[in-house]
Amino acid sequence: MKFLRVLSVVALVALLATCAYAETQNVKVSGDLNVRGIFRDNYSLNTGAFDASPSEGSVGTAVTYPTSTTVLATPYGIQNGVTRPNSSWFMSTTEVQIDADLTDNVSTCIRLLNQRDWNVANSAQESNSQVSTYGSGGYGHTTGYTQGAFNSYDQFGVDLELAYVQLKNFLYSPLTVTIGRQNLWFGKGFIVGANQQVSLNQPLSAPEFSAMNAFDSVKAVLDFDPWTLTGVYAKIWQNSITADDGTDLWGLNAGYKFDAYKGEAEGYWFYKRDEQVPSFDGTKVAGNEVHTVGIRGSFDPIDIVTVYAEFAGQMGSYAGDQLQGNDRSRLAGALDVGADCRYFTDKWAWKPKFGIEYIWYSGQDPAQNVQTNGSGMYTGWDPMFRGKTDSLIREWIGRYYFSQKYGFDATNYYNSVDASFQNQGQLIFKGSLQPMDSIKLTGNLNLFWNQDSYNATTMKDRGYVGTELDLGAAWDYTEDVTFKLDAGWFVPGQVYFNDDGTAATAEELVGSVKVSF
Repeated sequence: MKFLRVLSVVALVALLATCAYAETQNVKVSGDLNVRGIFRDNYSLNTGAFDASPSEGSVGTAVTYPTSTTVLATPYGIQNGVTRPNSSWFMSTTEVQIDADLTDNVSTCIRLLNQRDWNVANSAQESNSQVSTYGSGGYGHTTGYTQGAFNSYDQFGVDLELAYVQLKNFLYSPLTVTIGRQNLWFGKGFIVGANQQVSLNQPLSAPEFSAMNAFDSVKAVLDFDPWTLTGVYAKIWQNSITADDGTDLWGLNAGYKFDAYKGEAEGYWFYKRDEQVPSFDGTKVAGNEVHTVGIRGSFDPIDIVTVYAEFAGQMGSYAGDQLQGNDRSRLAGALDVGADCRYFTDKWAWKPKFGIEYIWYSGQDPAQNVQTNGSGMYTGWDPMFRGKTDSLIREWIGRYYFSQKYGFDATNYYNSVDASFQNQGQLIFKGSLQPMDSIKLTGNLNLFWNQDSYNATTMKDRGYVGTELDLGAAWDYTEDVTFKLDAGWFVPGQVYFNDDGTAATAEELVGSVKVSF
């Protein structure tokens, strides 16, 4: 009887598998392996003595509130995974994706991911002492890189990066609905492009290279060519099912493509509701509600030039920390304008391209923003879920890394006064050359400055933030294999100078090989 029962179960599984297979029209397996070697130097931007790493078992700094005590990570300089002025290590990212076309107009995608530093014996300790996952407005966004968070550290664990079903012509022929964990990217990724995360069981010493960028979301697209209307809802984070202290994203985007000049235009509204900042006395102030409204467009006035621009404004409410006793409203803005020139691309053998871009984020005057009991309008820009970055080093300060001069504020929603995503102007000169069909050289020169002082006490530290030069080389060894070498130097400006008028240049060198199949 036992044998018959087993045989019956096997037959049933085979039957179900056969039926499932019959409904599957096409299956595609793809993936990639990306191995990086990383070297960093002077990431503290400090020419003086380098801060010592905290001792084993005393990684965090106790931050006491009237209702709780939380042990939070204490970054040392802007370095991560580094307990000395320079460090080097390897990391790898492995991804496997399965795409399946089922019945007509129904498809699915599942992508599995492993990303890890190579055989780091105590990666939990290293990451715990050097980096914050709170990122751009996180205030406890996850359980964070906190002491004891990595007891189950598993560098060979597998995470779910993508998992969604797509329904084309759903109920109505122009409508496509995508449900599940998926990538979201609108326009140039200035507002919504990446929900970057790092697995708590697989901490990375360079989290900006994390491949986990997807959103758990529902997206609906109406394609009325040349119009495209998109609506989206995403659950960013949830503490518990019964608690109303999570983070959600809603959005509407309307795009239009013009017949002439390769023109396109978009208008959008995105609403981020973040209720993570509690009040210690039980009287919860308004959370961080950010309504972002903007327009974007691009066109080619002549064949060799592309001009683009995007402007967005933010309204809503602001809660800086859990000691804030009153509601605050917010009003902020951001701008991204630029142009690309291809005049020499067809004239010279190396196909040169040039571009210039200016990015501006509004800031908050610290004299008008006492963090604990601040009042009045908050004018600092919220980075939302920006996916586009243009530098290797500077644009991650305040998100993952923190300068030694200004440090890490565990009690403030944005963590760092010198964060790169607000109170900043950025001018970018960029170009590329292609000496061979398989080789491409790139370069970016970034100039940064702030509008409001970083120091609320002295009102100094206002002016030039620094210069960053990033160079890159990519070699397509075959259609499947690419070698890359990227180097960056961030030369701090006057806002980072020590008492002797100096600051160290931060350096990064990243070599990688990527295999796609």
